[in-house]
Amino acid sequence: MNPFEEQDYTKQFDIKLWGRIFRLCKNERTRLVKLAVLLILLASGEAAFPLMNRYAIDNYATGQRLGTLPFFLAAYACLVAGMGLVIYLFILICGKVEAGVVYHIRKTGFRKLQELPFSYYDTTPVGWIMARMTSDAQRIGDVVAWSSIDIVWGSAMIAFITVSMFVLNVKLALVTVCMFPVLMAVSFFFQRIILKNHREIRKYNSKITGAYNEGINGARTTKSLNRESKNFEEFETLTFSMKSMSVRAAVISSVYLPIVMGLGSVGVALVLWQGGHDALGGAVSIGTYAVFITYAMQIYDPVHQIARVFSEFNAAQASAERTLSLIEQEPEITDSDEVVKLYGDSFNPVKENWPEIKGEIEFENVGFVYKTGERVLENFSLRVPAGQRIALVGETGAGKSTIINLICRFYEPTEGRVLIDGTDYKKRSQLWLQSNVGYVLQTPHLFSGTVAENIRYAKRDATPAEIMEAAGTVGALEFISKLEKGFDTEVGEGGSRLSSGQRQLVSFARAIIADPRLFVLDEATSSVDTETESTIQKAVDSVLHGRTSFIVAHRLSTIRSCDRIIVIRDGEIIEDGNHKTLLKQKGAYYNLYANQFKSEAERELLAR
Repeated sequence: MNPFEEQDYTKQFDIKLWGRIFRLCKNERTRLVKLAVLLILLASGEAAFPLMNRYAIDNYATGQRLGTLPFFLAAYACLVAGMGLVIYLFILICGKVEAGVVYHIRKTGFRKLQELPFSYYDTTPVGWIMARMTSDAQRIGDVVAWSSIDIVWGSAMIAFITVSMFVLNVKLALVTVCMFPVLMAVSFFFQRIILKNHREIRKYNSKITGAYNEGINGARTTKSLNRESKNFEEFETLTFSMKSMSVRAAVISSVYLPIVMGLGSVGVALVLWQGGHDALGGAVSIGTYAVFITYAMQIYDPVHQIARVFSEFNAAQASAERTLSLIEQEPEITDSDEVVKLYGDSFNPVKENWPEIKGEIEFENVGFVYKTGERVLENFSLRVPAGQRIALVGETGAGKSTIINLICRFYEPTEGRVLIDGTDYKKRSQLWLQSNVGYVLQTPHLFSGTVAENIRYAKRDATPAEIMEAAGTVGALEFISKLEKGFDTEVGEGGSRLSSGQRQLVSFARAIIADPRLFVLDEATSSVDTETESTIQKAVDSVLHGRTSFIVAHRLSTIRSCDRIIVIRDGEIIEDGNHKTLLKQKGAYYNLYANQFKSEAERELLAR
């Protein structure tokens, strides 16, 4: 199975799956119980009206026993008022249940997304995740709040009417319910087809959401490559496929419900024929005949509703399957029960038990294979003393980023161990390690909000003085002071209102404000101008002093001051030493440095 293809589901209607959904919505159980009680009361009230009409026909239509009419009218008015109150409470509570279910699913899903490792995001498109947490979650909320409750009402209504009919007249009751087996057979046949179609619709919906996400994020690339028409054609093909599948599902539903209604009409016709014959013969009273006509029409209405709800459950099962696949996704990287008990987890840390980190890192015969099967490291060993500044150099795909991700425990070794201060880092909590890592990416991501809020992101309780100090340390104060509102300036979505260099400086300030013992700079200066690179380089020399740090750099001129430069090729260390030592060896690093120096000199000469 392609890891970028969404999972296919082939099960028929799965009652256990909906049981998992209801357990997930346990916070709404009290309201759901209240709704069930209200709908049982509603069903009993609706079943009582025909019986009261029977009493009125048999006693008042002939002009007899009129003395009890005021009491009868008072009881009828109380029943109507009670039904109105029940309907009001039912709609009110249903709305709250729908909102509560959607809220809980999205909250649980977002929490799960915080726990899942990088590997999940490597193989799961953002659009699919968005579809599960938006339209799929809303669909589940609708079904749980409204459709599931309709089943309670329909079942109660059928039960009350059936009991009343058999008490009044067994023969007419059997005539009324004779179409039920046929209805069940038709429902079973159609539900299989409806479920299959709606699974495909939800799958296309996820793909369309993903296409929107890629189209928006890649708008500049699209325009620069003149891909507008081609992108539109591909998107039109995708949406047309969903449209065709949706039309097909609508046609099937449009056939299914009329068949159910038609069978119900046959049941009513049978009651009219047999009941009329018995009424003319005096076997039943006119009032009882009227009750059975009403019941014959009423009993098929809840059957229609249950059939409709069954279709909706089939349609929504595709949403439930995909939502649960995210919520129940097991993280590949987890802390053991012993570690959680001692150090807490990502949401409930026990910081008083956290050991102080010094920063010594060791790879001990580490092997790593991605989920796609690509092996990057094998028997990789490396020891870095605390406080040492390490540069990782090598061609694209050599394994530099994998080493960094293993250090930060974004991934875990498939073989061997990673030790921090002499202890396997699996014996410490993920949050303990990642709280001590400052990470600056090649393309930093800023969140919507102000400059100050983005710097404070790594330390939520940071004071204005600490924010200013962090900005000053990385040389960002100069440009921030020139902004319209200084630290209170909005950066825009993804930092779009700042230049790439300014975003990098804010990202750098955000990384150091928490005073981490480990530092990672992953191509942090490759996408900035020369002036900003110089500013960042000065900050690096100041900030990284005494911290264990790893620098992945394309520009080799920025790593000359590192304590060690490690050259990686195909996941192996081929050279290890400082700048001067490696140049003297005239090996791989020498060739890389000489070629880059020559290229930069040529560009500078051409510029002049």
